[in-house]
Amino acid sequence: MFAVINTGGKQYRVNEGTVLRVEKLPADAGATVEFDQVLMLGTGGDVKIGKPFVGGAKVTATVQAHGKGDKVSIVKFRRRKHYLRMKGHRQAYTEIKVTGISG
Repeated sequence: MFAVINTGGKQYRVNEGTVLRVEKLPADAGATVEFDQVLMLGTGGDVKIGKPFVGGAKVTATVQAHGKGDKVSIVKFRRRKHYLRMKGHRQAYTEIKVTGISG
């Protein structure tokens, strides 16, 4: 069984046991979270597509860890103008493990 969920403005295809990094969630490590914005639900050849979400479907997951991604450098530079701006960014994420898909 698989599902396509929407969280953090992105869509993810998940199965039971899938470990993935999503945008930071307000939950402690070890807590259980539910995703009720299920866009598509499939079991073998049977596929349900929501308009926009599948009614009564939900995906449960446990939070494994929180962290920050790799550093991304932002550089603004104008040659011969004595202009250089350097900035770095590390995006926060939450690592989850899908424990159940129902619907």
